[in-house]
Amino acid sequence: MTLLPATTHARGAQSRAAPPAEEGAGAFSARVRERFGRRAADYDGQARLQRAIAWRLAGHARCLPLPAGPLADLGAGSGLLSRALLERRADLAARPPLQLDHCPELLARNPFTAPPFGRCLPPCDLNQPLPPPLSDAALLASSFALQWLEQPAVILAHWCERLTAGGWLLLALPVAGSFSAWRQAAAAAAVPFTGLELPQAEGLVCVAAERLALQRVERLSFRQPRQDGLATLRQFGALGASASRRPPLGTGQLRRLLRHWPPQAALNWQVLLLVGRRLP
Repeated sequence: MTLLPATTHARGAQSRAAPPAEEGAGAFSARVRERFGRRAADYDGQARLQRAIAWRLAGHARCLPLPAGPLADLGAGSGLLSRALLERRADLAARPPLQLDHCPELLARNPFTAPPFGRCLPPCDLNQPLPPPLSDAALLASSFALQWLEQPAVILAHWCERLTAGGWLLLALPVAGSFSAWRQAAAAAAVPFTGLELPQAEGLVCVAAERLALQRVERLSFRQPRQDGLATLRQFGALGASASRRPPLGTGQLRRLLRHWPPQAALNWQVLLLVGRRLP
């Protein structure tokens, strides 16, 4: 999936989907899939930052010399990244990336899963090893998906090791340092921060650098338009990014959070962009 971190919500209408205090990785992965599935019809219209990052990441693929081997979009969702790749590289029309995602509703809206492409594997959880068709891959690309996985650094190492000699990794994801206004409000209100705990960029860069020759490493900063806390949280829900590993806030907690939200704060994002090649 091309995804955003999770949001906070109050108990009530969504309490039936509230997570327990402790759960297995499979339960959280299933809830992520279910939430995005519910909002699949709205995803492309809401995913403005994801679309911009996909276009930027695809621009760095424009001149990459791709060896023989399969190509894949990991966490492909509705196909934003693959669409950008084909717009930047016409030669990929003859070998479009395989589309891997855990959410069948998003894959159903992905143009590369239907004729004339039909480049889709059955829905699969990216917490698991990549399927055999992706052995010795020439290109593995992923945008806004790795942060949802249980062990991002472990999975990133696995992806690097599935590349063929001369194969490329294209990666973008939000990292720690994002959502400072939300964290500030939670601390002031003395309530838990219930967003997704994002991975540290430095750790992921180290994992990739041990296995790839890194051509580009960027840490990008973005700010979305200023709005109040309730509008910000509703924005995540409208995208389908409403799963959390923590129990939802109670109604009183949510009200305190919103009272302490910095007035007209801009939601900030820290995004890691990485391009690397596996050498012989």
